[in-house]
Amino acid sequence: MAPSAISPLEKEDHVRDAEFNRILHGTSAEKRGGMIAMLKKDPLSQKAAVEEYFKHWDNKSADVETEAVRKARRDEYATLTRHYYNLATDLYEYGWGASFHFCRFAYGESFSRAIARHEHYLALKMNLQENQRVLDVGCGVGGPAREIIKFTGANVMGLNNNDYQIERSLKYAKKEGLSHKFDATKGDFMQMSFPKNSFDAVYAIEATVHAPDLRGVYEQIFRVLKPGGTFGVYEWLMTDKYDNDNPEHRACRLGIEQGDGISNMVTVSQGLADFKAAGFELIHDEDLAERDDAIPWYYPLAGEFKHMGSIADVFTIARMTWWGRGLVHKFVGLGETVGVIPQGTQKTADSLALAADSLVKGGKEKLFTPMYLMVGRKPLN
Repeated sequence: MAPSAISPLEKEDHVRDAEFNRILHGTSAEKRGGMIAMLKKDPLSQKAAVEEYFKHWDNKSADVETEAVRKARRDEYATLTRHYYNLATDLYEYGWGASFHFCRFAYGESFSRAIARHEHYLALKMNLQENQRVLDVGCGVGGPAREIIKFTGANVMGLNNNDYQIERSLKYAKKEGLSHKFDATKGDFMQMSFPKNSFDAVYAIEATVHAPDLRGVYEQIFRVLKPGGTFGVYEWLMTDKYDNDNPEHRACRLGIEQGDGISNMVTVSQGLADFKAAGFELIHDEDLAERDDAIPWYYPLAGEFKHMGSIADVFTIARMTWWGRGLVHKFVGLGETVGVIPQGTQKTADSLALAADSLVKGGKEKLFTPMYLMVGRKPLN
């Protein structure tokens, strides 16, 4: 599963990306998330993003996947990830909310409370403190950052390579009165522009999986972290039960990668090796998906109402059922036909549905975890 060689880094072009963002998304960053924002896209730019993203996946099944195909994805990791979130962000907000990650669930606990508790737990394990300067690597639309600010009082800088998500994160921070504690900047986490020893702490929540190789992104985090500082990550990893020679395992992994914009997912043992090779002293590591919880982490994706902890979660769970996905498929398809929803939105939604099925399969068969927790410290010397 580890790449045979470290992939070359794409050259950043912030002017190009900003112009593409302006044309594609227009004023949709200022709209409500989800379906409403989806209606405001530029059709030609949407088509370009769809073609650029899906060229890596169309006609490339697990049966015919080669190392050359995987290398091509690693080589274009930044473009792949950027266009993935150009296409998927509104669908994420519609179906999941502003925190794009999974979590554990306790009996009687609502979806939103469980999501927040997962974020609090990472902050607790990292011992984040008030007014520390903290970096959120791959901050999305800033849901976790805002919750961690409220929980700890830390000052959080979000790093993101998608202009649209940065705009939405700043909008939400302003709305919640947190602009004085949160900011976000454009950048590639494989080649961070921050000076050495810039941050008291760094965290990443299910974001560094988009890296072409974990050691590379962990080394960048190590560089910008102050000596004695802490790095905490919830990492997406295939477990060591995963067998790449097993076609069903490979199809499961590929379904997760395609539906979630991932160029190169690796195993737990590889992730731990990369974490240590980057220079961190490992303080704690644990697969939280292996906790003895009565409610599985993937239950919302499986559309299992029996585990629902609050009546407020009805719509979140319903969107993930087979009939909920079917309704979205037909609604978006109709919208594309009459021209009110950009072409390619349905294809993106179907890809997310494939990812959901693959994630549930990976979770049930213990092939995959979205919450392998690693906490480390940068040595003082």
